[in-house]
Amino acid sequence: MDNVINSEIITREINGVMETDVDSIEVTPDIVVNEVDHNQPCLNCGDHCPGYVAHDWRNICIHCKCLREEHDIFNENFVNIRDRLGWKRDDGPEKSVSKEKTLSEGYTWVPANLSSKKIREYMDQLPNHKVPKVDSDGERYRDIQVIKQLPKQDLSDLYCRFLDGDVEKKEFMIFRELRDQVAMGIGLVKECPQDTTCYNCKGELDEGELSVVASKVGPDALWHPACFTCHKCEELLVDLVYCHHAKHLYCERHYAELIRPRCPGCDELIFSAEYTKAMEENYHKEHLACHNCDKQLVACRYIVKEEHPYCIPCYQQLFAHNCDECGKPIGPDFKDLSYKDRHWHEFCFKCCGCQKSLVDQPFASKNDKIYCSDCHDNNFAARCDGCGEPFRGGMKKFEYKGKQWHDWCFVCSECNQPIGNKSFIPRDERVICVPCYESKYAQRCSKCGDVINKGGISYKNTPWHRECFTCTNCNKQLAGEKFTSKEEHPYCGDCYGELFAKRCCRCTKPITGIGGTKFISFEERHWHSDCFNCYKCDASMVGRGFLMNGEDIVCPECGRS
Repeated sequence: MDNVINSEIITREINGVMETDVDSIEVTPDIVVNEVDHNQPCLNCGDHCPGYVAHDWRNICIHCKCLREEHDIFNENFVNIRDRLGWKRDDGPEKSVSKEKTLSEGYTWVPANLSSKKIREYMDQLPNHKVPKVDSDGERYRDIQVIKQLPKQDLSDLYCRFLDGDVEKKEFMIFRELRDQVAMGIGLVKECPQDTTCYNCKGELDEGELSVVASKVGPDALWHPACFTCHKCEELLVDLVYCHHAKHLYCERHYAELIRPRCPGCDELIFSAEYTKAMEENYHKEHLACHNCDKQLVACRYIVKEEHPYCIPCYQQLFAHNCDECGKPIGPDFKDLSYKDRHWHEFCFKCCGCQKSLVDQPFASKNDKIYCSDCHDNNFAARCDGCGEPFRGGMKKFEYKGKQWHDWCFVCSECNQPIGNKSFIPRDERVICVPCYESKYAQRCSKCGDVINKGGISYKNTPWHRECFTCTNCNKQLAGEKFTSKEEHPYCGDCYGELFAKRCCRCTKPITGIGGTKFISFEERHWHSDCFNCYKCDASMVGRGFLMNGEDIVCPECGRS
């Protein structure tokens, strides 16, 4: 909800400068203003604004309500800055440049008393988009700054619409006279007489380099051309027109606002005895008004929206939301509770099921209706496959194979203890915790009797740990090795050969048969196939007839000899 604000009236004495004789202030000649604003397009709104038409008293367009300076305003004719200020022209070449000379250089303004070469040198030191070349962005920039920095209503009472009576006009004349005599001046561009530093940036200025001097500050104060800017808005001081105050340079607009309050409604300085302070700014009393209907808001309640004040009826018409429950506007006196572009009065923000107030309570939305957490859960929340109760906000939910359980319902089917985040093993559509599974269903090693969790092997349908499946004699691990068995006990090849195998009659090594080794037997005697050779000529006797010569075998040829 936007804050409702009351305005504050400030009263002050008009004493001007007491030592100055008001009647002695001489009325200066009219200033020259050639600004074109009527029907000019808005730079913010584009085609949505048909063109600038001035409000009766505000400094805005009646169509789009954008500020006057936010439209494409321009100066119709060549602007001599002394004419703009209402100052007498000084035709000396050291202080002014003729229109013809200026345009012949290709600019809409140039510094006085410089050669063409020096003019180009000066312009080269300015930002490109601020160089006032004819028919360029810089020309447009200068036009805007002339209008902004030197507002016509600050320069002549003829453009002040809200000077009420002779006293306020005299106050304006005192302000203008003192400003022009004490603070305002026009800078001059000249070569730096010696090495020094810039008054603004404190950077170096070399001897012979172009610099700007402001006589109101003093002859030793010099600026880089690009540093000769307003202390407030930091824009280049247009045509070198400055006002000096408290050791800083200002454009005329921001200097004036240090001396006098400026009304943001009409954009004029306030010279009246009473004015209104609101939103940290000062207004003519009659100009603190509703941004929509212009109703005066002094001593009235109003609401600030997008930096503009609105009376209560206009605020409700333009900005107040309609309650999603009762359909009535939510005025500034009520809290506006919102959720996803929907709005409710505080007293209308209720559960559509039980009508319980949802202010500062958890709630949920379903089918464009809002529910308290209990009603929403009972009607729409997913339900546990264990107990059938809904899952409420903040509850843990465990899911497995398309089913879901509460934390306390997801239990082992053997011991009924919650599994939680621990490991489990599925078995026949059931879930079993690891301890129960190991105690009732897991395979156990035939040797050590412990559960085989991983890496087990099977031999003759009997499970073993890999590290437990070893040679019965030497305990060598047999996983991945060649082995044989004797009386249901496994043995590695070496132990089996040493303990149980027949031995070759020739080489005396065991005949194990591991790996498909062939052997020959004859009358309780045994040979490897490779060892069944003639004892004399060493010819193989495999598949041939042979003779026995004592314990030895010989081929028939060796036997006859």
